[in-house]
Amino acid sequence: MKTLKKIFTKTFIVTTLICLAFTSCFEDQDDNLISSTDIKDFVWKAMNAYYLYNSNIPDLSNDRFGINGINDRYDKTEEYQAYLDDFESPEELFETLKFDTLDDFSVIVPNYFDILNAQQGTILTNGLEFRLYFIPGSDAQLFGAITLVLNNSVADNLGLVRGQIFRAVDGVNLTVENRIELLSQDTYTLNFANYLTNGTSEVEDDTIELNGESISLSKEAYTENPIHIAEVLDFSGTNVAYLMYNGFTSTFDGQLNSAFAQFQAEGAEELILDLRYNGGGSIQTAVHLASMITGQFNGQVFSKLFYNDNQQVQNRDYEFTNTLSNSAAINSLNLSKVYVLTSASSASASELIINSLRPYIEVVHIGDTTAGKTQSNRLVFDSQDFDTQNINVGHNYALIPLTANSTNVNEILVPASGLIPDIPYIETPGNLGSLGTSSDPLLATAIVEITTDDRPASRTFETQIRTLESQIKFSPIENLMFEDQ
Repeated sequence: MKTLKKIFTKTFIVTTLICLAFTSCFEDQDDNLISSTDIKDFVWKAMNAYYLYNSNIPDLSNDRFGINGINDRYDKTEEYQAYLDDFESPEELFETLKFDTLDDFSVIVPNYFDILNAQQGTILTNGLEFRLYFIPGSDAQLFGAITLVLNNSVADNLGLVRGQIFRAVDGVNLTVENRIELLSQDTYTLNFANYLTNGTSEVEDDTIELNGESISLSKEAYTENPIHIAEVLDFSGTNVAYLMYNGFTSTFDGQLNSAFAQFQAEGAEELILDLRYNGGGSIQTAVHLASMITGQFNGQVFSKLFYNDNQQVQNRDYEFTNTLSNSAAINSLNLSKVYVLTSASSASASELIINSLRPYIEVVHIGDTTAGKTQSNRLVFDSQDFDTQNINVGHNYALIPLTANSTNVNEILVPASGLIPDIPYIETPGNLGSLGTSSDPLLATAIVEITTDDRPASRTFETQIRTLESQIKFSPIENLMFEDQ
């Protein structure tokens, strides 16, 4: 993303921060400066040129209208014009061009400044991440458990902590139907509750009772350092580095490298890499992290990208490296084994780390099955070559389509069903513990694996409280994995 940073970071970052709080900043500009048809033309031609599954969509065929997005960037025919006119909006057209059976991750965005900011870690947030669960015995009523409080965020400064339970928002009980409306507000009040087991080990008779406590939270522009925790812990005389890493954000690669320098200085012998809340990010940052974990494979292939038939010339390899993008030397631990913690929220670049390290070192995977996203994305702009040169200033639409399949050196994909852990263990509201301590069951499970000869028992899945599968996204680029441009 070097080009994107050079062009946008200095010029537009202030504007973007302001517009994060006012999402309609550019709506009038869109309506007044360019027609919807021209935006739809950009959508079709960008998807024709770059979409990984364009051969599976008849309307994206190069022969469909006698034009294509690469050679005929600004050409139109009567048939093509009539096709575009059949759609009321760019969004409606875009949705028809997705290969639904394999694509839950391609996105159209009306304001690409939000995406550029998110790629550098800046989003509008109150600093809370949570999971939603069904109240035992109900298919509609929900409660939430705070899983992560971002450092120095609004929530952190208000004293909220991991493991707190909430039942209502603004005094309204959470349900499947109202959860998005209530929890997507910029300002809301959480109404806290107690989780009661009622003295039994059975989930079915558990209850959630409001406890009278509440707190109001407001979202603000916040830049997250993805290095949530980086420390070396002493367990039975073994120095274990613990890194909770929440996003592959390239602007923090220097700080990530410094964390590994700290691990080196403190004599780390083992590494627990916690990716349970990491939805992805930069492929190049994943290469840097893998090179910090290892160090003995410099120049060898870490991963491969394979594009659609229109973009075969772009197929490429990513190699282990001993330097960052700014040429700074990478601090490597030269490990032959790493312990990786995951959840169902671990996606794309997090899965890339596991899949692409496995041909080289032992990866002990602990936690829940991952999201199952092997494809990379690209931020595509309305310009001659769909890049950052001479972008159409009449609107701020951009696409983030799936553009390539990412494999390891052996050309093995991450399965759509996700990566299955070696030691399954799913977090529940009652067992979250405190991150970075032995009260956290996932970390404790890894420590047992490191310090004893006995593999910890898997958690019994049948006793789990049902988690709502459709969660609220905390970032506009969550679960996306970006290639270099």
